Amino acid sequence: MCGMPAVGKTTVAKAIAAKLNLPLVGGGDILKEIALEQGYRAAGDDWWDTAEGMQFLEKRKGSPRFDKEVDARLLKKVDKGDVVITSYTVPWLTKKGIKVWLSGNPGSRSVRMAKRDSSTPEESLRIIAKRDEENYSLYKNLYGIEFGRDLSPFQLVVGTDGIEADKVAKEIMDYIAAIRS
Repeated sequence: MCGMPAVGKTTVAKAIAAKLNLPLVGGGDILKEIALEQGYRAAGDDWWDTAEGMQFLEKRKGSPRFDKEVDARLLKKVDKGDVVITSYTVPWLTKKGIKVWLSGNPGSRSVRMAKRDSSTPEESLRIIAKRDEENYSLYKNLYGIEFGRDLSPFQLVVGTDGIEADKVAKEIMDYIAAIRS
């Protein structure tokens, strides 16, 4: 499962993983695993917003080895199969799996982020614009990926603007059922 920040990836992926009775792994989970291995106290969903979490993210920005290690670990999970993965890069790095892109406009994503992070839609819109540009630059430099622009790796693209996560998950499950039959 892939898409821009705050498009609903994790929420939809959790629903899909539950329906398929599969584990869910995200790039952020692996990045936290790496932080723990380096002695950080990476615990809780809000750890990234702590001083220590931000310090780790700054360290990550200074070296592509963090992202490459995350991707290598995720690709091992893809090779084993039977897992739902959220990742910004994996769909471009392997031919395996059913690849779904969740799309959403910045306005709806900012509303979703504001609810999730207890901020304002205006503040969230600024964060989204910055993250969108940073992600594009990062993955273009690392792998030549046109993140958010090149959707060619995806078998299914689902819009999330104004649509509840359970309806998005149902559309994906219907697609999975159709290709399995």
